[in-house]
Amino acid sequence: MRALSGWRPSLRMAWREVRRSRGRSILVLVMIALPVLAVTAADIVIATQDVSGVESMDRRIGAADASVSFTTGAGRVIQAFDPDDGMTWDSESDKPAPGVADVRRALGRDVRTVERWEGSTVVSTDKGRTDALAAEVDLADPLTAGLYDLTDGRWPRTEDEVVVNADLASRGPGLGEEVELASGDVRRVVGIAESTTYRSHPSIAGPVGSFGLSERTTDHTWLLGAGPVTWDDVLALNALGGTVVSRAVIAHPPPDSVLDPEIASWAGGTDDAWLAIVALVVVMALLEVVLLAGPAFAVTARRQSRTLALMAAAGGTPRQGRRAVLAHGLVLGSLAAVLGVGLGIVAGRLAVPVAQRWDSTWFGPFDVPWPHLLGIACFGLLGAILAAVVPAWIASRQDVVAVLGGRRGDRKASLRSPILGVVLLGAGVAGAAYGARSTSNGEFAIAASAVVAVLGMILLVPLVVVTLARVARRLPLVLRYAVRDAARHRTRTVPAVAAVAATVAGVVALGIALSSDELENRATYVPQVPMGDGVVSFGWNTDATAADADAVVAAAEKSVPGLRATAVQGVQTDRPDGSYTFLSFAAPGGPQQLLSSYGGTFGSDVLVADRVPPGDHLGIDAAGRERADSALAAGGVVALADGRLVDQVAGLDRVRARVEEMDAEGQPGAVRKRTFPGAVVTTGSHSIGPQAIVSPAAARRLGVPVVPANVLLDGASIGRGQQRDLDEAVSAVADQASVYVERGYRASGETVVVQLVLAALGAVLMLGGTLTATFLALSDARPDLATLGAVGASPRKRRGVAASYALVVGLVGAVLGAAVGFIPGIAVTYPLTGNSWDLGGTAASHYLDVPWLLIGGLVVVLPLLTAGIVWVSARPRLPMVARLD
Repeated sequence: MRALSGWRPSLRMAWREVRRSRGRSILVLVMIALPVLAVTAADIVIATQDVSGVESMDRRIGAADASVSFTTGAGRVIQAFDPDDGMTWDSESDKPAPGVADVRRALGRDVRTVERWEGSTVVSTDKGRTDALAAEVDLADPLTAGLYDLTDGRWPRTEDEVVVNADLASRGPGLGEEVELASGDVRRVVGIAESTTYRSHPSIAGPVGSFGLSERTTDHTWLLGAGPVTWDDVLALNALGGTVVSRAVIAHPPPDSVLDPEIASWAGGTDDAWLAIVALVVVMALLEVVLLAGPAFAVTARRQSRTLALMAAAGGTPRQGRRAVLAHGLVLGSLAAVLGVGLGIVAGRLAVPVAQRWDSTWFGPFDVPWPHLLGIACFGLLGAILAAVVPAWIASRQDVVAVLGGRRGDRKASLRSPILGVVLLGAGVAGAAYGARSTSNGEFAIAASAVVAVLGMILLVPLVVVTLARVARRLPLVLRYAVRDAARHRTRTVPAVAAVAATVAGVVALGIALSSDELENRATYVPQVPMGDGVVSFGWNTDATAADADAVVAAAEKSVPGLRATAVQGVQTDRPDGSYTFLSFAAPGGPQQLLSSYGGTFGSDVLVADRVPPGDHLGIDAAGRERADSALAAGGVVALADGRLVDQVAGLDRVRARVEEMDAEGQPGAVRKRTFPGAVVTTGSHSIGPQAIVSPAAARRLGVPVVPANVLLDGASIGRGQQRDLDEAVSAVADQASVYVERGYRASGETVVVQLVLAALGAVLMLGGTLTATFLALSDARPDLATLGAVGASPRKRRGVAASYALVVGLVGAVLGAAVGFIPGIAVTYPLTGNSWDLGGTAASHYLDVPWLLIGGLVVVLPLLTAGIVWVSARPRLPMVARLD
């Protein structure tokens, strides 16, 4: 109580100052509340997107108490409380799958059951056919409530009635229409229903038997209306070979000690690496909050300097002076934390629908994680208090006589801070270099070195500002005045510059890492076929016929005007019974390995033809094509080689083929070797394709089965909408066929979002931090600006001084931050891009891409934009104020 009573006067003074200086207080609230708001909104979106086991019950088992799934051939099941967290089985079984009677016997009571099958099926559309997620279940039964949301029509009652989702209905089989299955059976659409799990893929559902899933899938599920299913019940069903999702167990799990040791070990312990990452993120975020709020409390302390000097002259102690400034941080931090969390909840609510568009599964119910938000609020409050520590310490050591005499300015800069800053900056560079060279956990050393480097940079800011002031003699008046004023009032300048620099450093480091990672992905991307072309593959264990290939050719050319479709045969290396044929090719006298990789989307790694297929799918040049056509026409074999081997394979005219048969269990069988006249040609496409082309005569000599492998597509551009129409048209004539169109490397949607968020976050924090710090500093500089007017400075000059001060803060902070951001940014690219998979051995061992446009925007555009905003918003005329207040 005694300690608390000592704080009461300081808290009253702080509250009175907040109400008296509303404009400055609002700026301080914005500085602190902005990070709290952003983190709160992000936490709410993540919590809503993360569907917990309890929240997922209705979408997984409907209104049932539990579900039990049996997999053909599975023995005793070992699972976690929620099987999604881990499950396996310790044996195999050749017994028939258990039925309802076995389930009831294991539970020791009568239960109501609803049968459920899940899989996929092929259905007709206006353009042909498409794959759809399929479910067989009685959706009219109360136990299934929650699996689907009926938006129009009614639930199906018989096997010839189904419901489809809106995505599938938009392609043809709408409400009241008929949809044809791959088997030729017809079903009537009686309702539009959306899955409560998946949102962006065609789906169809009907009663058991509607799609024949029981004949094609190995998982059989029963929904149980049995009352609470306990952990003992789960173990009893596990013994039968069933995987159980129990509402009661997931909602109220028993102690972890009852779990099987194998399952318990999967979730045992906390990842130390993850804890290290979380700790570093928290430290960096706290440092950012402190730096953003630092200028506010520095200016507040300057405004209170005369009051604190009078307090000291009247016998006040330095501790009481520090309390006065810290109390200001406590009051504003508390208000900002509450305000930030409140507005963050609103922002999170608005952001959830936007984030949902990027996810293929439905989010859970709107989730406000109150324990997290309490921690975030405390985080904001702690940041405000820490931001007030340095101004409080400086205020307690101020020269009372100088302040009471009206002399403004800071003491001469000490050399201790710059020396320590250089040491810390050097340590940061050394740590980043060590992390870049480290073979394990180098990312953590780099992240830690980033924090050290930023701290070192902050300590160097006073020296940089003072140095700039000394070399500013040739600058225009307004810039010269702003630079020298910034150096004279380092107490308010340094926190503002440091806040901008820390923001820019983080954005630059992450920007370099993301850009370099994208460069690696783009450089190592392996196209399947030439850009803009396509291929229709029949699969590796196809049973397609020549008639299927001809039908695909006709359907493809009809779907896309001007498209050329060419059917190509290949060796059937994988067969439906599980056996397969392994082929390899070599050139006597040539390199031991001709291709780094082969396969891809061609449906076979050995094509069969009497000439090279038309188009540029294989990347063979004109001279190589002529040699290959001659070899194939003579009944020979053409082996393909990497482009880097062009000199080593020149002139090779014989190819040795090796054929090894393997049974379904992987046991080797007969081995055949043949040598053919032929050619070795290089492929310049740098793509994954077949390893060889054999003539029909050579295929007969090798004794390998030949089947339709693919249909090559070229001659016309295939748009995205055309591709979906083409896919459906092809599926209508060949169920097993799939269409691939090469569009080159595309950054994932998540990567694009992260890059946009990174740029937006950097811009908002830098603009917000710079503007707020600048306006606070200008508020502190009002007496000086008023003096300018008193000695004849025009309103334009006063605006120029204000804008120049903003330019100095933004530009110096951006340059320093960009320089420091290069340290961890470049270092992290080594562990991030150092292990590249390479086709052909031509990839670099390390990739570095500096996003100069992003950095240029941060270093040049944003400071100029900030200065422009200050120019427009600065008051051209200020009333004359007393230099002593």
